[in-house]
Amino acid sequence: MKVFHGIDELERAVGTHLGYSKWHTVTQQQIDLFADATGDHQWIHVDPARAADGPFGTTIAHGYLTLSLVPMLLWQIYTVEGVQAAVNYGADKLRFPAPVPVGSRVRAGAELLSVAEGPGGWKLVVRVTIERDSGGKPACVVETVSVVTQ
Repeated sequence: MKVFHGIDELERAVGTHLGYSKWHTVTQQQIDLFADATGDHQWIHVDPARAADGPFGTTIAHGYLTLSLVPMLLWQIYTVEGVQAAVNYGADKLRFPAPVPVGSRVRAGAELLSVAEGPGGWKLVVRVTIERDSGGKPACVVETVSVVTQ
């Protein structure tokens, strides 16, 4: 994990790749729990028997489930010491180029795009790419926007 010792050090890292998270296996239980939490019980996610005859040959994770893994995976990549709080501000350019079949392993890579001082703190923009261990197109690409306060 990359540890930044304050905003000054973080600013010097703009434009660099921060590293990768550990691999995380997406399970059917995780998919089912996400379906329960969001009310999205589409068969392609929660019905293994029907999904076996579907376009992917198995159930797939919800795109928003894949997105929801971002905070957990980013905490494995970097941290900034000396900040009081870090809050999600939003996201830009969200895409789901490829599905995540159940049982897939995914990890995140992160690139620091910008750090800018503004009202309420420092705004950080990080491009997160969630890739599958099977290769090919990424499962999710998003520019996360957070605000940190010192």
